[in-house]
Amino acid sequence: MSSGRPAAVLFDMDGTLVDSEKLWDRSLVDTLTWLGGGPLTDEARRETVGGNLAFSIGVLLREAGVPATPARVAETAEHLHARTEELFLRGLPWRPGAQELLASIRDAAIPAALVTNTGRRLTDLALRTIGTHWFTATVCGDEVEHGKPAPDVYLRAAELLGVPAHECLAVEDSPTGAAAADAAGAVVLVVPCEVPVLDGPRRARRDTLAGLDVAGLSALYTDVRERTSSPLR
Repeated sequence: MSSGRPAAVLFDMDGTLVDSEKLWDRSLVDTLTWLGGGPLTDEARRETVGGNLAFSIGVLLREAGVPATPARVAETAEHLHARTEELFLRGLPWRPGAQELLASIRDAAIPAALVTNTGRRLTDLALRTIGTHWFTATVCGDEVEHGKPAPDVYLRAAELLGVPAHECLAVEDSPTGAAAADAAGAVVLVVPCEVPVLDGPRRARRDTLAGLDVAGLSALYTDVRERTSSPLR
C-alpha cells in the first residue's frame, strides 16, 4: 500500500491475544487422564500448540494408547470441549500489549480480523472476554476445509475483509500459525508464547506486543516488504 500500512491486520487468538494456551494445557492434561493415559509429555504438548481440535484429539488418543475409533474421537472431543469451556468461562487473561494494539488499530481505521484454529463454539466464549467490537470478521478452524498450517483461514479472512492476503499483516505466536499465514502470502509478525518459531523471509519478530502501536506495526510491515526481492504473494 502507498501509505506503508497493511491493508488489514489478522490476529491469531490463543497465545497471541489471550494467554489461553495455559488453559488448553489444563484441559489437555485432564482429558488425557480421563482417557487413562499418563502425564502429557512436553513433546506431545508442543505438537498441539497452534493445532486444531481434531489434531489435538489425535495426539491425546495416541498418548493414551486408545484406538481412534469414531466413537472415541467424538467422546474425547466432547470431554475436551466441556473442560475447556469451563476454563474459558472463568475469563481469559490478555497477552501483554494486545488490547492496546487492538485499540490503536481500531483508532487508525485499519480493518482487523480474528483468525484462529479454535472452533466457533469455544471462540465465541473467548470473545466474551476479548470483545467482538475489535473485529470486522472472525474465522474459525471449523469453518474452512483445512485448518492451520494450511492457509484457508487466512485466505478466508482476507476475502471477508475485501483485501488481498499479501497486503495483510498476520500476528502469530506458533509455528503452525506462522506457516498458515506464510502460505497465504501475508507478512507475519511472530510473537512467540509457548514454543519457538523460526524466522523466515516474510516474518518480523518481537518478544511482546507491549509498546507496539500502528506506527510500529506499519514499520515492521514495510521493512519486510522492502527486504524481500519479489512481491509477497
